[in-house]
Amino acid sequence: ADSPLRAEADFSKELGVTPPLGFWDPLGFSKFENTELAKLQFKRRRIVEIQHGRVAMLACIGYIVPEYVRFPGYCSPSMNLAFTDIPNGL
Repeated sequence: ADSPLRAEADFSKELGVTPPLGFWDPLGFSKFENTELAKLQFKRRRIVEIQHGRVAMLACIGYIVPEYVRFPGYCSPSMNLAFTDIPNGL
């Protein structure tokens, strides 16, 4: 049985928790028996989310910048292929 001394980690006061949802964890990733482990996992997931967001922002910049900036010169001088001759996009 659950002990009244064992409390779940409370993430409702964390940065980013907003009404009307409050702390939203529909898949229960933050539920652990050990409160310290729950806090460590929450911190780890928050750090990983920030890292993935930064990578996504760099990817967007890498896709947008070639529309406005091109390297001077040739990609393949033997084929007379300049960087400006290569189209953007996928």
